[in-house]
Amino acid sequence: MSPTGPPEAAPGQPAAEKSTAGRRPRWGVLALAGLIGIGMVRQGVSGEADGPPQPGAGSALFPGDLPPGGPAPPPLPRSAPARVAIPSIAVSAPLIPLGLGKDGWIEAPPADAPRLAGWYAHAPTPGENGTAVIVGHVDTRSGPAVFYGLGALEKGRTIRVTREDGRTAVFEVYGIQVFDKRKFPARKVYGPTGRPELRVLTCGGAYEAGSGYAGNVVVFARMTESG
Repeated sequence: MSPTGPPEAAPGQPAAEKSTAGRRPRWGVLALAGLIGIGMVRQGVSGEADGPPQPGAGSALFPGDLPPGGPAPPPLPRSAPARVAIPSIAVSAPLIPLGLGKDGWIEAPPADAPRLAGWYAHAPTPGENGTAVIVGHVDTRSGPAVFYGLGALEKGRTIRVTREDGRTAVFEVYGIQVFDKRKFPARKVYGPTGRPELRVLTCGGAYEAGSGYAGNVVVFARMTESG
């Protein structure tokens, strides 16, 4: 859904900016083509007067930042993720696969299931070599949703993704930042790093009635172990 559409706190994420030929590139070239961020819209009726927490300056990435050093564990084979857990912010949510809508944007998790998150099924799965992507609502008409607290996450915290093959990919957070959705740094967010990575996204930044959130909260994490 477009961020200028109906106010439903749902992801609206174009697959990629249009190429010079006027066609949208496939996911495999996203790192080069660019990608606009999720355009979620806050309802403003969640009962949380100050809105969702936002990342502090100390959590941000800076130009040239790379994942922390150290050997990466071997990548896992492809397997659909079943559940994501972020213990430090009390998240434990089932995951559903998301594709693209007719408008070329990633489909939203169901609005009537605010504790559900989704993963982009045409990207690497969590644990594979490459950048996996998980998205979720920040709030809905009924109140805070699954990733309401994402902006409060801190560097060094753990994200665990349980996969359908029974294995668990464990990721360490190394950056949390809000990006203006009009200037979304696709190469920085989605570009490959040569190891299994994870991005978790929801909306964030300033909120204005009618236009919604101005930005996207993006969590950067690298796989540190698997079981």
